[in-house]
Amino acid sequence: MSERIAIIGSNSFSGASFARHCLAEGLEVLGLSRSHEPSASFLPYRWLPTDAQARWRFVQADLNQDPERLMAALDAFAPSMVVNFAAQGMVAQSWLNPEHWYQTNVMANLRLHEALRRRSWLKKYVHVGTPEVYGTTSGVITENAPFNPSTPYAASRAACDLHLRTFFANYGFPVVWTRAANVYGPGQQLYRIIPRTLLSIKLGQRLPLHGGGHSVRSFIHIDDVARATLAIARSATAGECYHLSTDRFISIRDLVKTLCDLLGADFDRVVDIVDDRPGKDAAYTLDSTKARQTLGWAPTVGLEDGLRETVAWVTAHFETLRTQPLDYIHKP
Repeated sequence: MSERIAIIGSNSFSGASFARHCLAEGLEVLGLSRSHEPSASFLPYRWLPTDAQARWRFVQADLNQDPERLMAALDAFAPSMVVNFAAQGMVAQSWLNPEHWYQTNVMANLRLHEALRRRSWLKKYVHVGTPEVYGTTSGVITENAPFNPSTPYAASRAACDLHLRTFFANYGFPVVWTRAANVYGPGQQLYRIIPRTLLSIKLGQRLPLHGGGHSVRSFIHIDDVARATLAIARSATAGECYHLSTDRFISIRDLVKTLCDLLGADFDRVVDIVDDRPGKDAAYTLDSTKARQTLGWAPTVGLEDGLRETVAWVTAHFETLRTQPLDYIHKP
């Protein structure tokens, strides 16, 4: 019988891209998400051949509103591996209704973990975290860096990670954490910097560049993250955490300039410099040596190649994408 894996938050960019990778690898996959499946333009697993999609099943269930439905679907599927991408995201917006972020990222996840720890079918639980828990980094940091969150979003994610540490220590809960650099690639939500820049250029709209775009990030292609995540789900030791990052760091300003160059656009005509967001961290620079040495993993998609692939996706799906909002729409 094929390996079975469940993906919570399967409608997210990372979740849907991970689903595509798992299906392509021959796994049986259950996707769970609070909303119905969106347009195929945003679901990379819908780009697979029909025989691969035949091993996909989807259940709409909300961690906050439908925990019993979600657990019933998991019990019926009985996966040996669960990977959780579900979280209330967005940094700036977390200042407006912080209780929503704590409700989803802490309380709803706590209920999920309390239920999962009692399931005999579960062999590995991968909790997809964020480097936001570290705050602004100085130099390249390892997985042992102290938490220093600077926004309600980051604090809520750090709280959940700490809660999971107690479950691992007390119950032997088979949790493994991942914290990836900025993911990107075809199918990403349009409010993220790369697709938003591309759509802004193609639509002739101005792009707000917060703080002049001087914060520094590493951008890693989602296919590289998906490969690592499945390897972690299959073979990583419980209680471990893995950074997933490239060794290339780039400012948001230079990233946008690169995208302008790819589309033959004038940077100064595309961007509007606006005030920085409150609590925005200046840099995330992650050391991914552990994943490289213990998993035999390394990123394979160069930034320029990945950006060209994303440009091709925007071009191919432009008639659909142009009708979608470019701003994040908050759902409690």
